[in-house]
Amino acid sequence: MTEGLVTPGAGWRRADGPPAQAREKKRRKGGRRGGGRDGDPTVDEAEFTSYYGRPIIKPPVWKTPDVPLYLFLGGAAGSSAVLGAIADASGNRALTRVAHYTAGGGALASVVWLIHDLGRPERFLHMLRVIKPTSPLSVGSYILAPFSALTAATAGLQLLEAFPGLQRFGLRRISGWFPALEKLTGGVSAVFGGPMTTYTAVLLANTAVPSWHAPYKELPFVFAGSGMAAGGGICMAFTPVADAGPARKMAVAGAAVELAAMHKVEHDHGIVGEPYQLGRPGKLMKAARACTAGGAGLTVVAGRTRVGAAVSGALLAAGSLLTRFGVFEAGMASARDPKYTVVPQRERIAAREAARAASADGSEGNDVPTDEASTITR
Repeated sequence: MTEGLVTPGAGWRRADGPPAQAREKKRRKGGRRGGGRDGDPTVDEAEFTSYYGRPIIKPPVWKTPDVPLYLFLGGAAGSSAVLGAIADASGNRALTRVAHYTAGGGALASVVWLIHDLGRPERFLHMLRVIKPTSPLSVGSYILAPFSALTAATAGLQLLEAFPGLQRFGLRRISGWFPALEKLTGGVSAVFGGPMTTYTAVLLANTAVPSWHAPYKELPFVFAGSGMAAGGGICMAFTPVADAGPARKMAVAGAAVELAAMHKVEHDHGIVGEPYQLGRPGKLMKAARACTAGGAGLTVVAGRTRVGAAVSGALLAAGSLLTRFGVFEAGMASARDPKYTVVPQRERIAAREAARAASADGSEGNDVPTDEASTITR
């Protein structure tokens, strides 16, 4: 049992090695230390590895393409609902119809992809049993549910009004109420449309995933701008050019907001901005920037032509879709690599220690001098 171990004086040591206390002291020093010939380091730089190669945090179980498609469709639907209410208030019937169709179709499709990611439809219903104001997921469920119902109802009323042959089973008797009902459901859905475009960004930022959590201030602006670019671009592509002015303005403004906010996400957060620029997420974000910038520029130059509106709208929608995929993939990559968790933690610890040291130095500098203290005492 004790072969190879002796106890000379204090502590245990191996018979063929240095005392355990000395080995422990060396181990605690860690990092690079000059112990070799001519001061060469005997220990290499530390590598960012984790226990058995596992991620330090558990990556989300959300699937691709379900969640990125849900993010894209929800954002486009939310901005389209707002655009439809604005067009309805100004009497622009052509844009109103297209915007409400886009909002209703996008909302229903987003729910389908969300339920597909959840696995069973009843799981979505379970999220509506309790509302928890401190949970973005709970609040988001109560945004998505009424929004999708109202936008679907508004789009359905638009269809019944546009195709009277669908008005059966007594619906003709109440067809005179359709315009008022459209304004009511369309206006209320627009109230939920703004939160619909941004709550998913808050949901991502509320996780421990480094590349989602760090840019918690900028990510809602990215999603809002992306949703505006997609909704405006889709409505612009399917609306007559003479009536698509508000859609063009929304698309260009959304593209500008998205590009500016995404630049801050990539470059203002140190190492956690790397996943947005490297590997597959980096390629997706570069393609997204190209599509969004190209679509916005083409909208300004040729958006008042039929072909220009269609092409620029398609580019803006594609840019928004690629942005959602890029943000999703970047977050998943940062969750898998330990360094995106470890390095920011070390930086925060170093910043706190530096602040504590500066505070201590300041308090020492504010001490009363000895002569002055003796004078006060006397």
